[in-house]
Amino acid sequence: MNIITIPCLSDNYAYLLVQGDSCAVIDPSEAAPVRAVLKREGLRLTHILNTHHHGDHVDGNLELKAAFGAQVVGPQKDTHRIPGIDVGVSEKTGWQFAGLPVTVLDVPGHTLGATTYVIEGNAFTGDTLFSCGCGRILEGDPEMMWASLNKLMALPGDTRLWCGHEYTVKNASFALTLEPENQPLRMFSNVVRQARAKGTPTMPSTMKLEKVVNPMLRPQSAEIRKTLGLQDATDLEVFTEVRARRNRL
Repeated sequence: MNIITIPCLSDNYAYLLVQGDSCAVIDPSEAAPVRAVLKREGLRLTHILNTHHHGDHVDGNLELKAAFGAQVVGPQKDTHRIPGIDVGVSEKTGWQFAGLPVTVLDVPGHTLGATTYVIEGNAFTGDTLFSCGCGRILEGDPEMMWASLNKLMALPGDTRLWCGHEYTVKNASFALTLEPENQPLRMFSNVVRQARAKGTPTMPSTMKLEKVVNPMLRPQSAEIRKTLGLQDATDLEVFTEVRARRNRL
């Protein structure tokens, strides 16, 4: 399966998945950049997948569906909020793309219907998990989001992570305020800054890397706990404070 990254809006990513004669786009915030890449590559869109209902992930649905007759797939819990949806999926239903099994993970927190799709070792996390960060908790609560992040952390370390936004440089800068002695994080911050200076996306990341550099996944870190003054707190309490501090930036 081939994956093509499509920058959209100011900092969004849509992703094209190409397998044989099948072509899916994940989270088309707008149609024009997707159509341009389809034309360039000589591809015809067959499916549209949405990770959640926010406009900057679904606003291209209807135009692309009208142009190509593509089937729209999205969270079963959000069928009333996904434009043009044809198929609602969940952990119980799973899905298939071009004969490839798709693991559907329900990961509420950012939204109640937030979904991650895992295909051939690639996890498309939308706004639940970012590189070196996670999404704002808009419809759920910290306990719900922490449970969802733990679900994602159970994926194999070599799972490639394709996130919905290019927030990595700012996320890494924030992470260093919590864990300045984390040497892999310092190296990571330099690498992603250099990548963005060249206009290169910081995706994909990997689960193994995120467990080392992402403060949202590291509430057990002694340095983070000391920075926050929460040495004796639970992991959930530490995560909640980390997310609250990130909100203030």
